[in-house]
Amino acid sequence: MKSGYKIYWTDNALYELEKTIEFFEENWTENEIRKLVFKLEETLSIISKNPFLFQVSEVKPEIRRAVILRYNTLYYRIQSGHIEILSFFSNRQNPKKSKLK
Repeated sequence: MKSGYKIYWTDNALYELEKTIEFFEENWTENEIRKLVFKLEETLSIISKNPFLFQVSEVKPEIRRAVILRYNTLYYRIQSGHIEILSFFSNRQNPKKSKLK
């Protein structure tokens, strides 16, 4: 990602991403996995360049959310000079399982 905010992932977000990829590897095709990766990279690039573009989360006003395909939502916050990815939440889960609260 050229120019823009640096992006950092929390341990929780990396764990959720890892679990999502494992689920996709077991249950989806290689093409579906590529589509997820492409959409994630595209969204991260947009966030890096224009972090205020995506909707404010209903959880907390300082957190924003970007839907990655229809299966996952990326939650992030804008810090001074960088973006912090807080969660890569699977939309198939109960929203109460979210660790953002």
